Amino acid sequence: MKRIRNGESGALPILLGLVLIVIIFQVQQSKFLSAGNIVNLLVQAAFFVTLGLGETFVLILSEIDLSVGFVAGIGATITLALISPSYGWPWWAAVIVGLLACAVLGAFQGLLITRLHLPSFVVTLASLLGLGGVLIFLFDSFHGAVGGVIGLPTSGPLYNLVNGNMSVAASWIVLVVAVAFYALVTITRNTRRRARNLSAPPLSIAVLTIVVAALAGALLVIVCNLNRGNLVPLKGVPWVLPLVLLLVVAWTLLLGKTRTGRYMYAIGASPEAARRAGIRVQWIRTVAFTLSAFTAGLGGLVFASRLGSISVGYDGSTYVLYAIAAAVIGGASLFGGYGKAVHALLGGVLIAAVVNGLALIGVSTAGEEIATAVVLLAAVTVDSLVRRRGSTSK
Repeated sequence: MKRIRNGESGALPILLGLVLIVIIFQVQQSKFLSAGNIVNLLVQAAFFVTLGLGETFVLILSEIDLSVGFVAGIGATITLALISPSYGWPWWAAVIVGLLACAVLGAFQGLLITRLHLPSFVVTLASLLGLGGVLIFLFDSFHGAVGGVIGLPTSGPLYNLVNGNMSVAASWIVLVVAVAFYALVTITRNTRRRARNLSAPPLSIAVLTIVVAALAGALLVIVCNLNRGNLVPLKGVPWVLPLVLLLVVAWTLLLGKTRTGRYMYAIGASPEAARRAGIRVQWIRTVAFTLSAFTAGLGGLVFASRLGSISVGYDGSTYVLYAIAAAVIGGASLFGGYGKAVHALLGGVLIAAVVNGLALIGVSTAGEEIATAVVLLAAVTVDSLVRRRGSTSK
């Protein structure tokens, strides 16, 4: 409560908003909280979360990347083209090339922004427009695209990324290992901080956090292990869910525990102060845009896996708006200096809940976009009011 009064709302507004949205849609449509729909919702959220993770890197720097939508599409197109029968590359090699292509695009944009001192809005807007043309060029150049669509083999690891499921036993094993690892890291970190006479939460709070995480994970596994198939039994946690959570953890550690991550926050808070402190501001900004594009490439793989293909009609200009919305709704600041990987996770799940719920009750696509805009404005307004209250109370 003290942190909230001081203007540090954290994830509380988004969590309350998510609970409210779940209640509203469950009242309107009883199937909303069914096992099949919950799993489908989380799978839908994986794409929004991954794109939002990429956008978070540049938002921390008080920059913006309008190209992540098409970067994701280009990475997926290159990957799917290389593993098609026309080329026959191994899936892992095709994935590496596709992700490297995304990273190169991000690094190139970062160099334009830092070396030529161009606004990131202008550079990435130009990329948004230009990469849409590049995507069309790739499809025109690839003769294996049938009707403007490049299919994904249904028996490969990439297809199973979203459409495949872990076994029931494997789901529980992964949960136990994840909770044990989280408990070990949490207790070890707090013990080290106390040994250095630094502030650390009481052991009871740490244990409570671990128990809550374990219960949340167990609830998710129970829901995923329920039979959600109609004609054929369908059980188990989709592979994409633990992989996206692993990515969130990895980027959380990068931002919070590495020098590069700490430098990003410092630059976002005050670029001039960071420069005077000896931080290589241009290099860190370039790294941020590279990471943004690389993460977007992972999102493109999730998108292609879910649909089983990628088409020339891929709407990258819309998906970038969802990426920004996921990060900002989750709690990242448009003014720089603040943002966490978990914000993209929360924002992506909330957007997926809105899109999924409106589709269940029969609302049109136009209504979905309007509702998402309202949620975005509400989230930013609540966070702004809480922060303003905190600043006036000090």
